[in-house]
Amino acid sequence: MPSRTTPLRRRREDTDDDLDFSGVANGVTSGSGSKKARLSVNGNPSRSSQRTPSSNNYVSARHSGLQAEPLRAEPTRRKHQPGAIVRVKLANFVTYTAVEFLPGPSLNMVIGPNGTGKSTLVCAICLGLGWGAQHLGRAKDVAEYVKHGCQDALIEIELAGDGTFKRNPVVQCKIARDGNKSTFTINGKTASRKQVQELARHFSIQIDNLCQFLPQDKVVEFAAMTPVELLRSTQRAVAPQEMLDMHENLKELRKQQKMVEAENNSNQETLTNLETRQRMQQADVERMRERNEIKRRIEFLERSRPIWQYRDARAAHEEAKNKKVVAAKELDELEAEVEPSLRAVNAKQAYQDQIEAAIKERGHIVKQAERTADATDQKIKGLCDRLKELGHEREAEANGGKKSRSDVARLQGSITRLKKQMEEPPPELDVSSFNEQIREKNRKIEDLRQTGFDIKKQQEEKVRLGTQKNARILQAQQDLKSLDSQAGQMMTKLSRISPDSYKAWQWVQNNQDQFEKRVFGPVMIECSIKDPKWVDMIESLFGRSTFITFTVQTKNDLKKFMTQVHEVMGLSEINTRMATASLEEFQHPCSDEELSRYGLDGWASDFISGPEPVLVMLYPEIRLHLTAVGWEDTTPEQYDMLSTSRIDNWATSKSTYKIVRRREYGSSAVSAHVGNNKPATIWTDQPVDIGAKRELQESIEGWSQEVKAFENENKELQAQLHHVRDQIQSKREEVDRMTEEKSARQKAIGVFKGLPTKLEQEQQKLSTAQESLAGVRERIKAIQEQVDKVTLQRGQAALDYANAVEALREAHNTLYTAEVMHIEATSEVETLIQRNSSVKTLLENKRKEVRELTSTAENVRKEAKRLMKICTQIINVQGAAEPAFSAFLQELPTDADGAHMEEEISSEKARLELMHEGNGGVIKEYEQRQKRVEALKAKEEECNHALQELGAKITELRGNWEPELDNLVEKISRSFSYNMQQINCAGEVGVFKDEQDFDDWAIQIRVKFRENEPLSLLDSHRQSGGERAVSTIFYLMSLQSLTRSPFRVVDEINQGMDPRNERLVHKRMVNIACGNGDIDGDEFRAQGIDNDVELDGESADGQQRKSNAGSQYFLITPKLLNGLEYARGMRVLCIVSGEYMPQEHSKIDFGKCVDIARGLKGLGPSSVAAAG
Repeated sequence: MPSRTTPLRRRREDTDDDLDFSGVANGVTSGSGSKKARLSVNGNPSRSSQRTPSSNNYVSARHSGLQAEPLRAEPTRRKHQPGAIVRVKLANFVTYTAVEFLPGPSLNMVIGPNGTGKSTLVCAICLGLGWGAQHLGRAKDVAEYVKHGCQDALIEIELAGDGTFKRNPVVQCKIARDGNKSTFTINGKTASRKQVQELARHFSIQIDNLCQFLPQDKVVEFAAMTPVELLRSTQRAVAPQEMLDMHENLKELRKQQKMVEAENNSNQETLTNLETRQRMQQADVERMRERNEIKRRIEFLERSRPIWQYRDARAAHEEAKNKKVVAAKELDELEAEVEPSLRAVNAKQAYQDQIEAAIKERGHIVKQAERTADATDQKIKGLCDRLKELGHEREAEANGGKKSRSDVARLQGSITRLKKQMEEPPPELDVSSFNEQIREKNRKIEDLRQTGFDIKKQQEEKVRLGTQKNARILQAQQDLKSLDSQAGQMMTKLSRISPDSYKAWQWVQNNQDQFEKRVFGPVMIECSIKDPKWVDMIESLFGRSTFITFTVQTKNDLKKFMTQVHEVMGLSEINTRMATASLEEFQHPCSDEELSRYGLDGWASDFISGPEPVLVMLYPEIRLHLTAVGWEDTTPEQYDMLSTSRIDNWATSKSTYKIVRRREYGSSAVSAHVGNNKPATIWTDQPVDIGAKRELQESIEGWSQEVKAFENENKELQAQLHHVRDQIQSKREEVDRMTEEKSARQKAIGVFKGLPTKLEQEQQKLSTAQESLAGVRERIKAIQEQVDKVTLQRGQAALDYANAVEALREAHNTLYTAEVMHIEATSEVETLIQRNSSVKTLLENKRKEVRELTSTAENVRKEAKRLMKICTQIINVQGAAEPAFSAFLQELPTDADGAHMEEEISSEKARLELMHEGNGGVIKEYEQRQKRVEALKAKEEECNHALQELGAKITELRGNWEPELDNLVEKISRSFSYNMQQINCAGEVGVFKDEQDFDDWAIQIRVKFRENEPLSLLDSHRQSGGERAVSTIFYLMSLQSLTRSPFRVVDEINQGMDPRNERLVHKRMVNIACGNGDIDGDEFRAQGIDNDVELDGESADGQQRKSNAGSQYFLITPKLLNGLEYARGMRVLCIVSGEYMPQEHSKIDFGKCVDIARGLKGLGPSSVAAAG
């Protein structure tokens, strides 16, 4: 070791970027306000190297070790590699209130007891550089890393810069408990998590790569990493991104190639199957096509039927038109031939027509004369009616005169009577006095009514009390009767044990029809013990709640019952269970023979009877089918046998046993609970309770006397009520009399006050009657004048009626004369017609023939026109839409008629019937299958082309990637093999190459820890935990020479190693990480390490030299062996914390502590103390 110690100082030009921690600012505690010296690497205090954390935690960043030679700190100017951690500062983070770590550029040994916060440094690095908590394997939420009792935590990490930064980048992360959020800054400027991760990637920091960052809770995960995962992590750690991308592309291309191959194979298999089926159905398809062609021809023939129907109709029209022309010519010739014979008939026929016209005209004249006579007659009747009305009016006027004279006499007498009444006024009336007397009577009536109401309420209360007493008497009488029955005794016990359950059971008994299935009452009511001998031990298995449990069989019944008892009846102590299983589902744990070997007589379920649903409920509730019973007590030997059997519960005549087994603690972890049986109180046949019976009898007698007293009191109240009602009736009669008297006197006064008005009215009526009497004579005279005038008009109307009747008679005579002449003319015409009947018949027949031929020709013309429209549509529309049908129409014979075409249709149908119908969809299936065959062939060509392209891409990409991978793994293998040789072991690293899938390429680590064994794959089955730990750490160190990460973290990797391996591994780690001078260039070359990493240092003779060094290492462990290798460049971070830390922790002198330890070992004072 070097003999001099030179303090190592670190420049702090960027102190303005330090965080201001609560209680710690710029390395000074908030209480003192003065700067404290920081311990340098050799323990000497300097003005700028001492940080004072809170009283609960302390970190001393210094080298420490106990070796035979004096401990000296060598001077070094080794700098941190770009991206290495220069400083970590925490506040309120996990266990730390405030702390600052100053790791060295090479190997950093973080030591301290468990729970002091070593792994907290690892958590801070992960979270502070922007990665999530999932990479730590601890808490999932970042808020859980805030110290208990604090609202937020701070992490500040200073990284070594490179040429792109003016100063070292400082990343600050603030974690807020509220909201579970993290915020970041870079050199004091707000940044996003993505920006922080981009900064980390700039320095090739891969926190999520277990080959670079292996926290404590991920060690097991790394050890369990599959070779495939190890290859990916290795490439991420030491290979350029292009290699990783090429591997991923190869995997993706191979995946696509496999998918295309699978698709192509599937398509080929499907294609072969489809082609085979096509060949098998070829004959059927040809036959079905021929059949379909016949069907199509039949269809076309039937659809073209209107065309030849049009041809037939056009020919028929021509024929009918020719026949009509011939018949018309024949009719003209016949008419010319018979014209002289018909001329006389026609003349006589014309004369007959003239007579018929005269008859019609004279008929109109007769009707007009009849209307005139009728109108005159109606006029006479109207005049007669008017004379009658005038007579009635004259009679009414005469009678009115008589009534007017009578009214005048009556009104004169009334006026005289009214004047006399006005001279005699009625006595005066005091209305207020009358009203006051009436109100007084009504108040008395109301008081009496209220008294009656009070008496009525007393009666109702007596009746209610009597009814209650009678109900109690009835219930007591029923209870008295039930005392003599078993069921009654159980109901009595139920009412005493649980009044709520008793009330609920009474309701259920009266309302069973409201449920879907029967609801069973409490267990103590429904069940019984088969043999009283076993009642004590069976009843000991039941609890009070089980005894009063109801059993329902459906969910709806359960809901209805619970609603009734809880919401409607307001009961609380109600236990209900639903039973839906069957007894067959419950099996005993052992046979009866095995049970007898244990000294037990049977199962508890064998000694209790009850309805099946109740037993189904009890089996899982209290394990009746799993609890054995025996009369004799269990012996120790039987107990030992039972404790290892499948029986967990059993009962004897004196005790109950329950075995509890804790299988997680092994088969011997068995405990037992033993209880003494109590005498049964429920299912017992006890004699009648005389005291209870006497109590009931006394209650019945007392309640009966109370009922009689209520009846007597009610009679007295009824008499009082009758007396009150009589008084009310008397008072009402007095009020009625006074009211009638007041009304009569008020009426008399009102009548007297109305006499003047009535007198005036009577006088006016008298004046009117007198005026009416004076005008009667003039009105009678006017009526008489009207009677005379109407009489004259009636006479004139009579004369007019006589003239009209005469005119009617003459019109009838002329009509009769014309009718006689018509009869004569008709007779003559008929005679002439009879003489020329044959000629006329011939003529009529010919005319009829012409008309018929004309109608036939017209009908045929219309039908032909209709068919022509149909044919036009068929040819223009259907033919244009269906080329095949259009071609068929062109081939139709032009000279074929309808009969010929119908024969053609019949012939084709006969051919169709001779052919087997077969499967109608075979052609469609064949054509669809043929399309699929063609599509699959095209798809096959596409797949083959795609496979060629993918194969070419894979070959090209693999040619670039595989040599690089082999070279990389070869370097790792050389380094790994060399490291293993240094501990007298062997090892190599290779690549497993699966030619079928690049996903299965993997890193294979082969190791040998004993001389006489071959190299074997590293896995959890062949090597021990310590051997795997050694292999893991050596593999990680082998990546150092190729690493692209500025630092590595390994947390407690040495815990599974034995002391020998731990010393060897530690030495190799020191040599590799610190670039110790005892490693020559050949060793580095053996490890695949290039000598291009140079650190400035000074040799023992003071000459400047260059040495090799690796990246920054963090080795975290709770313990280290004594006498481990120590090298220049190592830094030991001792975490000291706990409840015994002094409040003035800055006064701790670790140099003295080292001296004391060395003195106890007889090593003398250290250079640390000397330097101090």
